[in-house]
Amino acid sequence: MASSALSFGDLEYASVGGSLLLRWWNSIDESQQWQEGVFYGLCAAYALVALIALVQLVRIQLRVPEYGWTTQKVFHLMNFVVNGLRAVEFGFYWSVFHDKLKVLDMILLDLPGLLFFSTYTLLVLFWAEIYHQARSLPSDKLRPAYFSVNGAVYFIQVCIWIFMRFSKGPLAIKIAEIFFSVISLCAAVGFIIYGGSMFVMLRRFPIESRGRQKKLHEVGFVTGICCTCFLIRCVMVAVSAFNKEADVHVRNHPILDLVYYMIVEIVPSALVLFILRKLPPKRMSDHYHPIK
Repeated sequence: MASSALSFGDLEYASVGGSLLLRWWNSIDESQQWQEGVFYGLCAAYALVALIALVQLVRIQLRVPEYGWTTQKVFHLMNFVVNGLRAVEFGFYWSVFHDKLKVLDMILLDLPGLLFFSTYTLLVLFWAEIYHQARSLPSDKLRPAYFSVNGAVYFIQVCIWIFMRFSKGPLAIKIAEIFFSVISLCAAVGFIIYGGSMFVMLRRFPIESRGRQKKLHEVGFVTGICCTCFLIRCVMVAVSAFNKEADVHVRNHPILDLVYYMIVEIVPSALVLFILRKLPPKRMSDHYHPIK
């Protein structure tokens, strides 16, 4: 009997604790102070990452001014643009987030995410070119494929935005979120295929190869980080498409927004920029490859 009473007591305390947690969560969702604190904090974090990308871009340009827009420079420029747009977005969060989403709101929220996709699939393209060249495989179609895929993604997204403009129901928003989930999954698969291929290829190099161990860790870490962030985005966006309680596109879920954007964009971008911080040498051969 004592054991039974204890178990009922434990259940009662657990129920009370869960109720208090739910009330605390709801009070945060409705608190303007929490919303302001979280979104301005996200604004500052994105601005810091954008500044780091810009500083790195300037340092590379000063180191190798004779080279044009290499893949490395474009990668850092796009990181600056993506994080800068997010910083502006969260800095003016009250004008961007509304209780009822409109087409303009979705464009402002989705465009940086699409640019984030283009930025990191550029890294996949770079690895694919290196892998194909190392294996003496044709690589002339990889760059057109990158532009074709990204062009198709933006074209479909614009069509979805147009559909949202004339649609009266929530179907268009659900389609937009599912599409975003699908392209995130495709990006994760791209990192698995070419990041994994690069990792395996580097492991087969002789142990005494110069920089082998460093490059191995670099490719492995970047692949793991990017693949994880795109998979998390894929799952969370897919869930939010069918469960409005998990929607990160509204202002009254500040804690959820904080966790989501930190995991899928801010932390991955900061880590990748740190891993790829090495500057190119001052004198380079004609076979110099950026983002090494």
